[in-house]
Amino acid sequence: MASDGLVVEEPEPLAAVEAAPMAQARDDDGLPAPQRHFAIAVILLTLLLVVLDGAIANIALPSIAKALDATPAATVWVVSSYQLAVIVALLPSGALGEKLGARRVFVCGVVLFTLASAICAFSTSLPMLVSARFLQGLGAGQIMALNAMMLRFICPQRLLGTVIGFNAMTVAVSSAMGPGVAGAILSIANWPWLFAVNLPIGAAVLLASRVLPHPSGMARQLDRFVIATNTAMFVMFFIGADALADAPAFGAALIAAALVCLAVLIRRETQRDAPLVPVDLFRNPAFRVAVAASVCSFCSQMMSYVALPFYLQHHLHQSITSSGLYMIPWPLTVMIAAPIAGRLSNSVPTAWLCAGGSAFLALGLTIVGVWSNSDSLEPFVIGTVLAGAGFGFFQTPNNRILLLSAPKSRSGAAGAMQGTARLCGQTLGAIGMALLFKLETIDAAPRLGLLVAAGFAIAASLISVWRSRYK
Repeated sequence: MASDGLVVEEPEPLAAVEAAPMAQARDDDGLPAPQRHFAIAVILLTLLLVVLDGAIANIALPSIAKALDATPAATVWVVSSYQLAVIVALLPSGALGEKLGARRVFVCGVVLFTLASAICAFSTSLPMLVSARFLQGLGAGQIMALNAMMLRFICPQRLLGTVIGFNAMTVAVSSAMGPGVAGAILSIANWPWLFAVNLPIGAAVLLASRVLPHPSGMARQLDRFVIATNTAMFVMFFIGADALADAPAFGAALIAAALVCLAVLIRRETQRDAPLVPVDLFRNPAFRVAVAASVCSFCSQMMSYVALPFYLQHHLHQSITSSGLYMIPWPLTVMIAAPIAGRLSNSVPTAWLCAGGSAFLALGLTIVGVWSNSDSLEPFVIGTVLAGAGFGFFQTPNNRILLLSAPKSRSGAAGAMQGTARLCGQTLGAIGMALLFKLETIDAAPRLGLLVAAGFAIAASLISVWRSRYK
């Protein structure tokens, strides 16, 4: 019996999770077809909506700055406020989903995101737009936190790896489509239409949400002090990371304060059976190893994504247009590899899939980082293809084991932690590249960053090999 009156089921042993796909196929732990297919389509469409919205705003920043008479530096908060809100909302939204029911919180997230999109479209000043984007991020955080939990109630376990693969493919497609979609909209309309297009999609998702499952909530308490401390922790970490390159002392102080908040949270939450910060899930070796590998992999990904445009333009002397074209193979390969990895994870041990994928990610980044001949870019393309394939083969099985190593009733916390690991890894990657740009020349920093990113990918591979001990 939990300390707050909640009975929490035990997670399945990792060996049982890995062996489940080999067992007799069962559909009694998911929705029946065709309702299952419609529900998966609704989840993927919603994910496409929120990821695409996070990707399209960047290209519109110059237009927004000009239209709202704002400085470029101030306009960056159109992007930053969204990212900050997402990371603040993830863990509390996971807990709310477990308490009130995943569908209810998921649908509330869609409503908030859609209404905030309308406010964005009608914003007449930068503060109004930044505030609306923050609300959008809160809605997106609710959606992302409950995405994995909804899939666990939609799909039988034997299909979960495949569906997580399509989930990863949707994220890759959305990220790849972002600049093109934004460019197409801005070529025929002004920037508010970037947000107005969300309205009919959000309305369609809400109308179709009746096909989603209705997992019941459970009796648990939400500690307001913990929610406030969690919010303060991520706000200080995010702002400190953003300030670290230009004001190292101030940035380091904020990050240190965020770590103090983390220590306070862990101490307060340790005795709870269903804590907001999922310290209970971290007692499972499979879960904590998957989270650590995820942080390293996404750190590698973000360092690469920041370094590659500079590397192409300053070291390999490519134009902006050709640089964009040379970056396409990575997300395209992820789109292909992710669903394949999802199917394989139903029959192949995920630890070895993750280790192999991370190794290919490291190999691809190393090839890109050491190649310096601008007259022949075939090795560069080969390296990005290997990196994209490796990232796709890592991400899907790692997400699968992270989700399945938690009890089904704690899927909200597991899904929120999955998103938190991704955003923390990406933030660390961005910090790393900012520091390299401060310490090195603009020609040397991207190349060094790619090699450091390869090191993080190797770390993810070794961590995944370590996970194989727990079978």
